Amino acid sequence: MAGRLIVCPTPIGNLEDVTLRVLSALREADLIACEDTRRTRVLLDRYGVAGELLSYHEHNERDRAAELVRRMQAGANVALVSDAGMPLVSDPGFLLVQACVAAGLAVEVLPGPSAALAALVASALPAERWRFVGFLPRKRGELRESFETDETLVAFESPNRLAATLAVLAELDPQRPVAVCRELTKLHEEIVRGDAATLAERYAAQAPRGEVVLVVGAATPVAPELGPALSALRRLVEAGAKRRPAAAVVSELTGVPANALYRALTESE
Repeated sequence: MAGRLIVCPTPIGNLEDVTLRVLSALREADLIACEDTRRTRVLLDRYGVAGELLSYHEHNERDRAAELVRRMQAGANVALVSDAGMPLVSDPGFLLVQACVAAGLAVEVLPGPSAALAALVASALPAERWRFVGFLPRKRGELRESFETDETLVAFESPNRLAATLAVLAELDPQRPVAVCRELTKLHEEIVRGDAATLAERYAAQAPRGEVVLVVGAATPVAPELGPALSALRRLVEAGAKRRPAAAVVSELTGVPANALYRALTESE
């Protein structure tokens, strides 16, 4: 009988956050695949778990995935852990889960600690619609695009880049609500809430230490003023211009989105 893969979240800081189900799975697994065997051994020793450990990280993920699939096909049950939190969420594991699904092997995912979820709830920002983007892009243009969202944004950020990232956000919208969640579940946990301009100034003066999760409120929706731009578009179309090219020209001159102009023209006829 074939074995299975058990995806096991591990504590993001406080070792007491490990669940009973995860400990049980780790004890029963024939093999534990982990990012860093030394980090995982600390957790296992804390709870008296003995097991065979195999390194599984971003540099050997493809080869290890094939090896682990073969062992599961031979009947082994494999537990997958990352250094902290849920595997696959900005951590290795995606290739292994994909390979297991392709091979028809069972994949069981256990619930547990997640820095993204903890930060989202602690931020006091709306959680009905939110988006996790992993680590924020470094390029300024891509960073600005990341912030142009109508959902609450959750991201990991380097403490050394936090001030610059908040400065870019403050340029877009200085009043944008933000929460900087630092060292979650650890001894020096800190949640700082405020607007983008205030927090950009705060962290420009002194960079934070430790791991940071940034939570940003949704962008304020701005309804474009279609009136004058739509009138100009109508005149161009009445003069014989094609709708879409004309909408693109008016958009370039006025800043009103071409799609919004084209849609408004069509709906008004």
